[in-house]
Amino acid sequence: MRAAVGDRLHVHGRKVGNPDHLGEIVEVRGADGAPPYLVRHPDGHESLVFPGPDCVVEQAPG
Repeated sequence: MRAAVGDRLHVHGRKVGNPDHLGEIVEVRGADGAPPYLVRHPDGHESLVFPGPDCVVEQAPG
């Protein structure tokens, strides 16, 4: 998994009825775009994320 600042981390809900979660990657702490990522969530809080198999990186447009 590779990401850059400005990309979005999309975490899929693991059960039927659980919503997906999206967050903006504000810092990449691994080498060459590898995890972990500092992610800003829509409510404004930030967390360090080590993405699992239920996550995908959506590249920023442009």
